[in-house]
Amino acid sequence: MKDFMFIFHNGSSAGKLSPEEMQDNMQQWMAWIDELKAKGLYVAGEALLPAGKMVKGPKGVVTDGPFAESKELVGGFFIVKAATLDEAVEMAKDCPDLPLNSTVEVREVMVFEGM
Repeated sequence: MKDFMFIFHNGSSAGKLSPEEMQDNMQQWMAWIDELKAKGLYVAGEALLPAGKMVKGPKGVVTDGPFAESKELVGGFFIVKAATLDEAVEMAKDCPDLPLNSTVEVREVMVFEGM
């Protein structure tokens, strides 16, 4: 089994839920995590706050961002176990935020020998 990262990008509808819809959505997330854990596929995951800083360029210039009004703000990540990229992609299709126009980027974690 290999490690894959799910990078969750918020869609345009994600921030427009009523309190009841937000609670239902959170329950769907917890059920999805519980299912992955029960199958031994969930390694780690965290949600990210929208505020942050960007560091870029050869001099490490610091700017504000990312911005919450950005179309594809990264909202969090999971690390999961899967045999192949295709298997990880199938797993990502159960993300509760997909109906809210969110996206899940699926990437294999690179393994460096000797580390």
